[in-house]
Parts: sequence; C-alpha cells; structure tokens
Amino acid sequence: MSRTKGRPALLMIAVALTLAAQVVGALDVRVEFDKMFDFKTMHTWGWNPTGAGDVKMARTQADDPEDMRRRAEPAIVDEVTSELNRIGLRPAAAPDLSVTYYLLLTVGSSAQVLGQFLPATTMWGVPPFAPATQSLEIMNRGSLVLDLSAGGMVVWRGIADAGIKLGADDKKGLALIRTAVRDLLRKYPGSK
Repeated sequence: MSRTKGRPALLMIAVALTLAAQVVGALDVRVEFDKMFDFKTMHTWGWNPTGAGDVKMARTQADDPEDMRRRAEPAIVDEVTSELNRIGLRPAAAPDLSVTYYLLLTVGSSAQVLGQFLPATTMWGVPPFAPATQSLEIMNRGSLVLDLSAGGMVVWRGIADAGIKLGADDKKGLALIRTAVRDLLRKYPGSK
C-alpha cells in the first residue's frame, strides 16, 4: 500500500477515536475549594472573558481539539448554565464568579505484575521470582475540569475523571459530559 492510500484509513481511525466515548467505569468526581472563601456572598456568574474553556488532547497525531471543542462546548455551556441557575447563581456581565472549563482527553495505562503485593522479604520461605506482567490495561481517559474564579483567583475546582471506551456515538459522550457537570456542581458549597 502506498503511503498516501493509508492516510485516509488512518484519518478515519483518528476521527472514530475522537467521536467515540462510552463510560466503562463510574465517574470519579472530586472537588477542592478555598475554605476561607465566603461563597454565600456570590450571586452572579459569567464565562471567562478570554473564552469559556479549552480542550487538550494527547491520544493520536490526528487529534483535532478544535473539532472536539465545537462538539463538546455547547453541552458543557448548556449544562453549566442550567446547574448554576439551579444553585441560585444568575448570569451577569460583571459576575462575582468567572467559570472556565477544561476538557482533557488522553491515554492511560494500568499494570499488575506477579509478586507486586508481596513484601520485599517473605517470611514463609517463598523463593524469589522475577516479576512478570499479569494484567495490562491501556485505556482512553477523559477529564472535565471546572474552575470558578473570583478576583482572578480560582476559589473552586471540580474534576470529573472517567475511563472511556472507543466505539460509541457522540450522544453517549455528550451525556457523559452532562452527567459530569451535574455531579461536579452538586458539590458546590451550599448546593442542594
């Protein structure tokens, strides 16, 4: 096969990687915030003036973060707007809180080797053996980070991580993003 004939197939694979997202494990949601900050005085919110957010991808050479941003950002913006309104914050031109999102898509791996859970010196006389990989998992990972800033300082950060599986459609990926936003903002201080 010539070099140019293989490129469309590689491009199709890259597009399929970008389009596909299906949850394989539960969302891991964690939130950190400034405990000295008085969130009760916050009544309005707005998107970061430099842009609502950013998409970073590190999976293949053919990744297109701008295409992913165009597809994911409307769902993120819609869900953040809905959830912040539910909390009682209102949109404003000069907001108390500025919101920025980051969508991070990458590849991770996990491995287990024979003997990894044994102590360095075994008391019961098991002869030493060379470690051998018993389990290896390479998985696409996705993270959604939401930052709420006041006075130029991040006062609340929520991170939702999930393993994603290739082969699903955009609807499942967007549903995952919406769930992540809801789960994160339910951990906003004072949220119901």
